[in-house]
This record gives sequence, C-alpha cells and structure tokens, in this order.
Amino acid sequence: MGTPAASSMEVDESSKNVMASSGIVGSVSVSLHPLVIMNISEHWTRIRAQEGQAQQVIGALIGKQTGRKVEIMNSFELVFNVIGEDIMIDKFYYKTKEEQFKQVFSEMDFLGWYTTGDEPDESDIKVHKQICEINESPVFLKMNPLVRRSDLPVTMYESVVDLIEGEATVLFVKLTYTLATEEAERIGVDHVARMSSNDSGESSLMAEHLTAQHSAIKMLHSRAKLILEYLKALQSGQLPMNREILREASALSNRLPVIQNSKFKTEFYNQVADVGLMTYLGTITKSCNDINQFVNKFNIMYDRQGIGRRMRGLFF
Repeated sequence: MGTPAASSMEVDESSKNVMASSGIVGSVSVSLHPLVIMNISEHWTRIRAQEGQAQQVIGALIGKQTGRKVEIMNSFELVFNVIGEDIMIDKFYYKTKEEQFKQVFSEMDFLGWYTTGDEPDESDIKVHKQICEINESPVFLKMNPLVRRSDLPVTMYESVVDLIEGEATVLFVKLTYTLATEEAERIGVDHVARMSSNDSGESSLMAEHLTAQHSAIKMLHSRAKLILEYLKALQSGQLPMNREILREASALSNRLPVIQNSKFKTEFYNQVADVGLMTYLGTITKSCNDINQFVNKFNIMYDRQGIGRRMRGLFF
C-alpha cells in the first residue's frame, strides 16, 4: 500500500532484510473482520488434517476500501505451485474465483493476500510481488497458528519500495488494525470461544438454542410418525376404530400449515419472481455501470489522441 520513501530506510536484519525500520509508519488504517480469521484457521486446519502435517496455506483477502481506510471482510483460498524454492500463484484459478465472488459480493474488491507462518521472509516478498500484478498496493496478512499467546497471532503489513545499495527493494511495513464485527460474526465467535476454552463441553448460547429446537422438532416428528402408524394399522384392520382418537388426529392435521393451498403457491412464486427480478436488475445495473466506465475511458483516450493530432499539425 506504500509509495517509495523519500529517504533511505534502515532494514531490520532479524527479518532477513524484508522489514523496514520501526520508524516507518503504515499509511492505511485496517479493519479486520473475525470471519477472515476463522476462514484462515479453517483453511490451515483442514490442510493439516488432510496432509497429516502443518503446511503453509495462501489465500486472497476481499473487502472495501475508502480512501486510506481498508475493511477486510472475507477471504477465499488460492492455488499455488512450489517450483524449487519459489511459490507461484495460479493466476487462472484466481481469475475464476474473482468472477465467482464478484457475482455474490459485487461491492467487494480484492485487497491483498494471507498466508501462515512465522515472521515475513524473502519468499513472502516474492509472492507479494506476484500479488502486486493483480493489485498494485495489496495488504498482507500473516497468521501463526502454532504460537501460543493471549493476543491474536495475526499481523498485517503493507509494502514500500526503497533504494537499498542502489537497487529498488520491496520491504514490509507493519500495520495496526482493529477488529470490526457484525451480529452473525459475534455469534460465531462466541460459539468458537466457548467450545475451544471449555473442557467440560459447554456450548454457546446459539448452540443451546439450536439444540432445543432440534429436540422439539425430533419429538414432533416421532409423535407424528406414531399417529401415522396408528392410522395405517387402523386402515389395514389391525386395530379397532376409536372415533375420539380420529377426531384428535383430524384436528391436529387441520392445524398444520396449509402449504398446498393455491393461494400459498401464488404468493410463493410471486416472491421467487421478485427475488429473481432483483437479481437480474442488479446484474443489469452492474453491466450499465461497466459500459459507462468504458465509454468514459474511451472518450478520454479519443480526446488525448485528438489533441496529439492537432499538436502534430501545428508543427508540421
């Protein structure tokens, strides 16, 4: 996210010459959503379970940026290949994923990338340069899942370019960030925190609520199944007729939602059509916006070419 520094920066030798001096301050403010942290944790844990050992994972960060304020709201995985000691990002896979997340999260943009491990090193710089081909000023998030400490093992960085021994060098600058949560994320974090910090198996409030609902639905299903079996046995002549029980069963069936009613179907299909219409309207609006931007850029380029032709006519 940085720009070339005006003066030479001192490099922190303990981080293999990839970190700028501690006097350099980040130029952006970052808000990080817990969903991103949970996604990265799930990604690393799943790969570890599949491969039988801890391995580095890499993914993309998406969100919103307003001026120098960056809000990282979600993430998705990236495919990479290891050639020798270099990591090569699969750009074709990224393009496919970008098209997919744009259809769902049209208001979000690609903001940077994440990986797992300890302190940043030269391999992170090489990957960061590849990400810069997608976004010229990406942010970099690194999580250390193996560290044990009370605070979050997550560190954010941006990149700056400085002349080191006469050569342009990309360096990382550490960023400060804040956590921004929504209601759904707070519920998820509460559930994860309770399940991971209690050996007694205590669940979160949401888990308790869902468990109570599941028990109620299970009991309703078992009792409805019992009534159905009774009616089948009565129909086959295995049990004598009991009009009182039949009246109760008829009253119960009449209390069920009338989902087969023609009015319900009409309302349901109208709602489906409204949702589909809103989706199509959003797609058309986005297409119109893209066409408008294209026309504006075309007009700017045409005007520049016209000025160039007029200038050449003055000299020749």
